[in-house]
Amino acid sequence: MSTSQAIRERIAAQLAGEPFTPALFAGLGSRAAIDQALMRLNKAGSIERIGHGLYVVPKVGRFGIKTLPAPEQIAHILADAEGATIEIHGAEAARRFGFSTQMPAQAVFYTSGSSRAVRLGKMTVRLQHVASRKLVLAGRPAGQALSALWYLGRHQVTSGTFRRIAQKLAPAEFQALCSAKASMPAWMLEALSGYEHSEATHV
Repeated sequence: MSTSQAIRERIAAQLAGEPFTPALFAGLGSRAAIDQALMRLNKAGSIERIGHGLYVVPKVGRFGIKTLPAPEQIAHILADAEGATIEIHGAEAARRFGFSTQMPAQAVFYTSGSSRAVRLGKMTVRLQHVASRKLVLAGRPAGQALSALWYLGRHQVTSGTFRRIAQKLAPAEFQALCSAKASMPAWMLEALSGYEHSEATHV
């Protein structure tokens, strides 16, 4: 089977509207052959290029309007392509935990990989490289809490901040957050210690 045919078959199994990168076709041929096949399929309208090295099988929704992938899907696929980890940006995490009511203007995600941006219709999806210690719990509710704490910063994080997070998280997730002390800066540890002390005195 030719590289082009193998790629077409793999794309046929791809869900419409689900983004993918050339990494999906690893082992089917050389990178040059894969890129050439994707270029032809894009020109034919079988797939749509929505960013550098990022494609989607077009999905037409109601009223004949094309539906684009969710920003989180884009972020995950970009991170997976380079074996990176991602987490939602602290501003969005803070909003989800009730520390802010402001909707972030852009879809931004923290990543252990390289920083990059992809234009998605009228929206830009950004991946922002951050230190690995900010991503130790990425991919779970405790990771979102840690993201919110880093975003709020030393002047806003208090023992009360941890109390609110404890109310929002499942006990196992809050325990996971508390177990990540080795990755926390001194100001965050101080606030957590204050929370733990106040809880101990109420027992």
